[in-house]
Amino acid sequence: MTEITMPKLGESVTEGTIENWLVKVGDHVSEYDPVCEVNTAKVTAEVPSVHDGVITEILVQEGETVDVGAPIYKIEVDGDASADETADSNNDEAQTEAPVKNEQPAMPKQQGDRRLSPVVMRLIGEHNINIDELDGSGFNGRITKKDVEKYLADGPVKKAEPVQQTAVKPEPVQAPKAKSSNESGESIKVSGIRKEIAKRMVQSKTEIPHAWLMMEVDATNLVNLRNKHKAAFKEKEGYNLTFFSFFVKAVSEVLKDYPILNSSWDGDTITVHDDINLSIAVANEDKLFVPVIKNADERSLTGIAKSISTLANKARTNKLTGDDMAGGTFTVNNTGAFGSVQSMGIINQPQVAILQVESIVKKPVFIGDMLAARHMVNLCLSIDHRVLDGLVAGDFLKAVKEKIENLDPDAVSVY
Repeated sequence: MTEITMPKLGESVTEGTIENWLVKVGDHVSEYDPVCEVNTAKVTAEVPSVHDGVITEILVQEGETVDVGAPIYKIEVDGDASADETADSNNDEAQTEAPVKNEQPAMPKQQGDRRLSPVVMRLIGEHNINIDELDGSGFNGRITKKDVEKYLADGPVKKAEPVQQTAVKPEPVQAPKAKSSNESGESIKVSGIRKEIAKRMVQSKTEIPHAWLMMEVDATNLVNLRNKHKAAFKEKEGYNLTFFSFFVKAVSEVLKDYPILNSSWDGDTITVHDDINLSIAVANEDKLFVPVIKNADERSLTGIAKSISTLANKARTNKLTGDDMAGGTFTVNNTGAFGSVQSMGIINQPQVAILQVESIVKKPVFIGDMLAARHMVNLCLSIDHRVLDGLVAGDFLKAVKEKIENLDPDAVSVY
């Protein structure tokens, strides 16, 4: 009998929550078959089996949080595997930083809630099998490697034709019992990443004395410059030149002049970071991920646009890794993407500030004594008042404003 422990799913990860068991006691699993889903503060990852064998005991229930290295289940290993192997050696392969979901190339799309292991996905992809023709014999109808092999050997199983039923006089329908006021509505169990988000947001709002300021910026030059080059840029690079890319670029440059905003709070210590690693918020259904553009100040506008596109796509397809989420020193949030014009962000601790880039709105603005139509945007900055005060925050925001307003709309290139 071999005891398997909670793997380490990231450099700074010390614990994980069992979000969902994909097997039950008595199930036979093959090496690399996913056994459970584990949620950490950074990612949700499928943990694969490192042996062929039979699950003999599940030691941690769904929703429980345990430390890295703690036993989570036992397996009876097939073949000649020694029963006294240590949990550390069992988990050597699982200890590597795991992606949020399997990153197998050219694999078939999983339909509905049918989960497929990497091995099964590879076989289905290699033989171009329609998964609707497969019958799953695993837990909750899960398709196993043996199911695919049986399909390849025997061909698809013909579905039985529905039997014609004789009409039966229906019984009178009872009126539903009225619910009391405290029984109405839907109850949704909070778990996984949503539970972790709630925990971290409460911690941030409770521990950090937030202060907030907003500055209106004339983004007309930015709009004209971007519109001038966006079509050629997309054709050449293969991804979009977004408004957000310009703001991220401006922030990365200004942070070099205001390094105190690129710091973190740790008890009685303020750490000012040398690297400028910008976190960007990306939503996926009911989940919010904050992947990181590393060394953003060293990247060109093209490099930043590519990083934003790559990280956003990975978040929306559940392929972010722990490394993608680690090391952020300042957050820039594109709240304008869904039409917001003013908001107050919650700081992503231990960072000390977050900038919300709101929607660009065309409106009449006085320039001198003349009224003109201009593209305006609000930049909203939340700061940790333990570290920052209004003066330095205002100067930082003013510098970002000047960067955006002084863009050259007649620039021949954005590279």
